[in-house]
Amino acid sequence: MESIAVVGASLAGLRAVETLRREGFDGRLTLIGAEPHLPYDRPPLSKVMLAGEWDETKLSLRANPYDDLDLDLRLATRAAGLDLDPARRAVLLDDGSRVAADGILLATGSQARTMDGLPGNELDGVCTLRTVDDARDIATRLDASPRVVVVGAGFIGSEVAATCRGRGLDVTVLEALPQPMVRGLGPMLGAVCAQLHRDHGVDLHLGAGVEGFEGDGRVERVRLVDGRTVDADLVIVGIGVVPVTGWLEGSGLTLDNGVVCDATLRAAPGVVAAGDVCRWPNPLFDDELMRLEHWTNAAEQGVAAALRLVRTGPDEAGAEPFAPVPFVWSDQYDVKIQSAGRFTGEDEVAIVHGTTEEYRFVALFGRAGRLIGALAFSRPRNLMQYRRMIFERTSFAAALEHAHAAG
Repeated sequence: MESIAVVGASLAGLRAVETLRREGFDGRLTLIGAEPHLPYDRPPLSKVMLAGEWDETKLSLRANPYDDLDLDLRLATRAAGLDLDPARRAVLLDDGSRVAADGILLATGSQARTMDGLPGNELDGVCTLRTVDDARDIATRLDASPRVVVVGAGFIGSEVAATCRGRGLDVTVLEALPQPMVRGLGPMLGAVCAQLHRDHGVDLHLGAGVEGFEGDGRVERVRLVDGRTVDADLVIVGIGVVPVTGWLEGSGLTLDNGVVCDATLRAAPGVVAAGDVCRWPNPLFDDELMRLEHWTNAAEQGVAAALRLVRTGPDEAGAEPFAPVPFVWSDQYDVKIQSAGRFTGEDEVAIVHGTTEEYRFVALFGRAGRLIGALAFSRPRNLMQYRRMIFERTSFAAALEHAHAAG
C-alpha cells in the first residue's frame, strides 16, 4: 500500500494518521477535514469553553508539530463522493478534484441534530453545539446573561445546562421524555439525573415537546406542544447527533445509521471506518451492531482502523475484530458520571455502592445472566473494576457477589 487517504480531521482521523506513521507507513498520507481547524478536543466545548475558562488555543489534540507526520493536509475541504473501483479508488472532493488512494479510512464523524422544519428555527439565538465555532458563538452570547433554554436532557444538553448554571444564569431544560436519558438508564436512574438538575436550580420540564420558536428576528419564546410558552433569550438545541454519511450515498457502501462495517471495521475492499460514523458488530456483545459517539471509542477505533489497513494482507489474513467495552463520561455540576458497557433502561439494574441521594454510587446492569454495563456517579475506581469484569464476560451474579464483598 503506497497511499492512504483519511477523511475526517477530528479525533479518530488524527489517531489514525499518527498510528500509520508510528507503524512505519511511509507512503503518501492525506488527511481531509471539512472544518478549517486542526484537530481539536470536543468534550471541553460544553464545559470549560462555554464557562469562559478556555479558548480554542487550549483544545489541540496534538502537542508535537504536524510537520512530523508528513501529511498532505486538506482543511476546509469537504468530501463529496467515493470511487470504490480498485483501479481508480479515490475520494472525490467538493471542488471537483480527486484524491487517489490505495486505502481509505472514513472518519467523518457526526453533526448536531437540528430542529429544521419547526417554525422559528431560523431565528437568531437558536443554536446547536458541535464545533469550536459553535462554542465560541454561544460563549459570547452567554456573556450577556441571557435566559437560557436547553432543548434535550441527554449528555450534551445536561452538560450545557450545568455549565450555564455555573455561570449563574437562569436555565430551563425541556425534555420530551418522562425522565432524562430514560431509554438508556431506565426510570429510576433517569429520575436521579432529573433531581441533580433541580438541586442545582434548573427549571426542568419533562414530557415537554417543542412545537416551535417565536420572536421578532431573534428568539424570544419556545412554544410547547401543549400550548405553553417558555421565555428565552438563547436556545441551545441538544437532541443528539447524526453520522455524516450523506456524501457517501450512491458509493456502494452499506449506509444504515452510519457506515456499516464488518467486525474488523472493513466497509469495502481497501476501505475502513472509525469513530462516530462507524457501525459494526461488536463480538463482545453478541455481535450487536453498534455505533458509538464517545471520545474513547473514536480514539481507540481510529487506531484499530489504521492497523486494519496496514497489517492485513491481500487475502485478509491477520484481520482482528474490534471488541471494546464502550466507555463514556460526563462532567455535570460537581459530579463525574461514567458508564461502561452496553445497556438500556430495560435491563436488570442494581445499586451496589453508595446511594443515589448523595450522587455517589455505582449501578450494575445485567442481561441474560451476564454483567453488561455499569454506571458510576463520582466512583471512578469502582467503575474501572466493573469495566474489566464486563470485558471478562463476568456473570451478573458474580458481579453482585464481588460488590457485596467489597462493601
